[in-house]
Amino acid sequence: MLKMFRTICAAAFGLTLLAVPVSAPAGAAQMGDDGLHKEDWFAITFKDVAEDIEAAREEGKRLVLVFEQRGCIYCAKMHETLLSDPEVSDYIKANFKVVQYNMFGDEEVTDLDGEVLTEKTAARKWGYVFTPTLVFMPEEAPEDLSAGKAAVATMPGAFGKWTFLNMFRWVHEKGYEGDEHFQKYHARIIQELRDAGRLKGE
Repeated sequence: MLKMFRTICAAAFGLTLLAVPVSAPAGAAQMGDDGLHKEDWFAITFKDVAEDIEAAREEGKRLVLVFEQRGCIYCAKMHETLLSDPEVSDYIKANFKVVQYNMFGDEEVTDLDGEVLTEKTAARKWGYVFTPTLVFMPEEAPEDLSAGKAAVATMPGAFGKWTFLNMFRWVHEKGYEGDEHFQKYHARIIQELRDAGRLKGE
């Protein structure tokens, strides 16, 4: 009887601990009502891709669309490990305007070709099936292409810090216009980091 009482008390104590809210670390992404992590520096827009490209350009930045979904462990990793790193987030904030899309969301989206979609039909039209997927848009909006075809680069998945950050750097430096493929660019930067004694974890 005493053993059973102790078991019940232990279980009740465990439930009490689980019920206590845990405060998120300072600067950590918050969870939205849609189940997606939210960075306070993500841009809130009407999701008109052409307008967002132009708004980013006026700020001296490039537009990036990031597709996420509720319960995505890789999206959580991106926010908790990559976007929480000041070296990563500061570079992105300085050079890019980031707009979040819900892979299965119903918010209205206006494609570059003028077609009005929802987030989920845009994901299907543009061919995105993984989350997170980051879509880097051109500096100016073409009128005859969909956003999926106009993108200058796409990064599906949450990679290590340097792969992730180097993709943003490669796009910012317009590496897609030159002869140095991203993989060669990335390898060169990694070697430079090794030579400088800065390489950790990748």
